[in-house]
Order: sequence, then structure tokens, then C-alpha cells
Amino acid sequence: MASEYDVIVIGGGHNGLVSAAYLAKAGRKVLVLERRPVLGGACVTEETFPGYKVSTFSYVNSLFRPDIIKDLKLHDHGFEMLERSPSSFTPFADGRSLVLGPDAQMTHDSIAQFSPKDADAYPKYEAMLERIAAFIEPTIDEEPPNPRSNKLSDLWRMFQLGKRFRGLGSEMEEAIRVLTAPANHILDEWFESEQLKTTLATDAIIGAMASPATPGTGYVLFHHVMGETNGKKGVWGYVRGGMGALSNAIAGAAQSFGAEIKTEATVQKILVENGAASGVVLADGTPLKAKTVASNLDCNLTFNHLVGQAHLDSDFLRRINRIRYDSASVKINVALSELPDFKAVPGKAPGPQHRGTIHICDDRQTIERAFDDAKYGRPSQTPVLECSIPSVVDNTVAPEGKHLMNMFIQYAPYDLAEGSWDDHREAFADRCFEIMDAYAPNFSGAVLDRQILVPPDIEKMIGMTGGHISQGEMTLYQLAPMRPVMGWSNYRTPIKNLYLCGAAAHPGGGVMGASGRNAAQRMIKDGR
Repeated sequence: MASEYDVIVIGGGHNGLVSAAYLAKAGRKVLVLERRPVLGGACVTEETFPGYKVSTFSYVNSLFRPDIIKDLKLHDHGFEMLERSPSSFTPFADGRSLVLGPDAQMTHDSIAQFSPKDADAYPKYEAMLERIAAFIEPTIDEEPPNPRSNKLSDLWRMFQLGKRFRGLGSEMEEAIRVLTAPANHILDEWFESEQLKTTLATDAIIGAMASPATPGTGYVLFHHVMGETNGKKGVWGYVRGGMGALSNAIAGAAQSFGAEIKTEATVQKILVENGAASGVVLADGTPLKAKTVASNLDCNLTFNHLVGQAHLDSDFLRRINRIRYDSASVKINVALSELPDFKAVPGKAPGPQHRGTIHICDDRQTIERAFDDAKYGRPSQTPVLECSIPSVVDNTVAPEGKHLMNMFIQYAPYDLAEGSWDDHREAFADRCFEIMDAYAPNFSGAVLDRQILVPPDIEKMIGMTGGHISQGEMTLYQLAPMRPVMGWSNYRTPIKNLYLCGAAAHPGGGVMGASGRNAAQRMIKDGR
């Protein structure tokens, strides 16, 4: 007799665990199945190097929804955020550096060395982004309306959305520009110093196969003012113990509500009977029955591999299969014997230059050239580096006296024009280290070990098609009512009783938990 559950959640990433926790809290009998031996998906901590707690993939947090933390009492399960100040440090080849963060006077003084005009404009720029974020952020926690539907619920949500949008008043035009324009256009309108524009531009392209000159990259600019850490808006931080501590806290909450979680449990297929999901079959042939199945996987894996095309309408398949998974990022995790000694701010003792995100890129032309390489299937010759050193703020992630660096690097195409990543992996990492050495000459000599994760590695390890960290591009035509495709943004799928609960659904990528919570709420409503 096959085991029977109310809900089986496929994938123990943070969104799947959030879904499981809410469903179990609502009284459902829930089973989570995770293929890997460790929970968390991309939000995971692993002892990659002896004595180090490595956030293998995602590495900083701010966007995780505060109401989920409260609802699931995550602090009771060990979740703790550590604030970063300053938020970013950008050294330049001329020996100067730019520091941005929650300290308004520090930020003003740092920008002023490049442009007093920009120093005065920056608070106004942030205030503009915050007003737009105040319009966008509530949509994260809402089920997108279906513009093609005549149902009262969809019409009402569209009315409410339009009402909030009208509330922007004179800034309505500015909001549309930020959401649709290239980041370069926005930055050029506000600022004159290339140093400030470059630092902000790197945030606009992180994780995307796009340059700041690409339409739609302005949308990402306001993410740095969204979210919060310990109740402080716009502040980013580290999870104590690494990002996996967040996933483990969610898992602990789910289990406290009665959810069952199994690791090293690979789902081979989703059972479909008479057009409805009825359970799953594991790789070892074990059938598990369920009234509802929720997939935390991307659309390619969910529909093409687990459901099978025979059960799906050809038009739906056509639309699902045009979702873009163009990955552009490499993650390098580095064990260090000492901190980088930057030419711009000398010193190996922990300082402001080590606490936030370290941007290594002198100008936007460098970003464009790096992007040009990737467009033609080449690893960037002068890649853009975004680095963080959590061990400076969190003493639990590295042995005493040692440090841990996370490097997130643009651009690295999944498919190479010549050779494979086995041919280029080490050379690409060497080039990244060479670039870092130009700003901190002791860096390479301090490297004790490194882990290089190129897009095919990410795809293989955590099942993200193309190695894309957001389960599909976060472009406007793949967001909100169009995520995953128009008509199916309500977490349901054409297969009855099969739901999407991961980043493939609204609001998409990032460690937010919103996709999982919103999907759980939809399943609970449908269950009534």
C-alpha cells in the first residue's frame, strides 16, 4: 500500500520548505522530498573546506519576507541576521574608493570625493527608489491578477494594483522608466561620476545575462532599497552560520507543525491520472500518493521531465519552453589565511572595506566588454567581481584567524563557443584572482582552497536549468502575470492538483520565501 499524504513538496529549497511549513501549520499532512543530502537548494551551508561553513550558492540576505519570519517563529529555530555596515566598498585603480551604506553622512562624504553634486543627489535618488519600491513590494506577497480573466477576483486585484499605481502621482512616469529602461539611462540622468554609476550598475546586472545598457535592467536598481534586516529597511546582512541556517530554521518550523522531510529522495516522475496529479514515484520505484503535489523545481524540470509532454497541451508547452534560462554567473568560494589588503584602504585587520559587498570594476565600459565576451560564447576576459567576506561579521563560518570569501562573477555563458568548462574553469578562476590581486596584492597568496562553480556545475548540483540562479530570467516579460506564463501565475498548473511553489512562479528569484508562502496560501484556499 503506497503512503498517502495531503501534499508532497518536490524539492527542499527554501521556498519548498516555506510552503511545507505553512501547509503543515494549516493541518495538512505534508512530505518534503529533497534529492540532495542537505536541505536548502541554493540557500544552503556546506563544509566545503574543513572547518568552514560555506554558503555555497546564495550568500547575503535582506529580501526574505519579515512576516514569514514572524509567522513561522524562525528565531525560535535558530535564525539570526547579522547586519552589514557599510553595505558596499568599491576600490578603484587610482587608489580611491567608494563606500555606501546606511550611515548617511559616511555615504555623502564618500561620494563627495568624486562629485559633491552626486553626494547631494544620492539621498533624493534613494528616496525616489523607495517610493517606487513601496508600490512594488506589496505585489511580492500577492497572487498576480490574470489580465485575460473576467473573474471578479482578478478584476478586483487589477483594480487594486491600478489604484496603488495611480497613487504614485507625478512619479508614475519615473516608475515606468525605472521598470523598463536600461540602468545606464537612469544612472546617467541622476549622476555625473563614473565611480558611483559603476558601483550602482553592477547591482543592476547581478545574475543576469544583460549589461547596464540592456532595457529592463533599471528594474533591479531598487532591490537594494527593498527588504530589511532586523527591522531596518534597505539593510542587507549575513545569516549567522551561513545561508543554510535559514533553510534549517524553516525546516525546523515545518517539522514542529508536523511536516515530514526526507533527504536523498529523488523524484523520478509525477503521477498523473485523468489529468490530475496523484503523487510521485521515487528513483527507486517507490510510489507515494498525495492529494496535491507542489513542485519547487523550475518549469523545464517540472513539466518536461517529471510530468511528461504527453500530459500537457501543446500551446502550454510551447510557452513554457520559451522561458529563458540564460545563465551568466560563476560562484567561487575561497578559504583565506588572511584578509585582502587593499591598496585603496590598506590593512589586514577587519575594517569597513571588508564588511560589505566588494565591487571590483572600474567603469561601465569594463562591464560592456565583459558582456560582449559572453554574448559570443566566451568567458569574460575582464570579468566583474562581486565579493563578500562573511567571516568578518560572522565568526562561526571560518576557523579562528582564517576567513571565507564568496565571489559572484559576471559573465560566464553556459554554452561556450570553443571547448567546455572543463577546459576553461581553472583559467577563468585564475583570471578572477589576477584581477583581485591588482586591487589587493596579497590576495592570491592568502588563498588556501577554492571551489569553482560554473553554470553547468550549478545545474548539476541543485537542478537549476542552465545554472540560472532564479529558475528563469527576471526580465519584465517573465515576471508577475507572465511568470511562468500568462494565465498560470496563480501557482496552479494545467495539471489539476499540481502547483508551482518555487522561484519559477511569482515573484521569482531571490531568497524571499514569497513564492513558497503564496503557493501554500493558494493550495489552502483551493483545499477549502
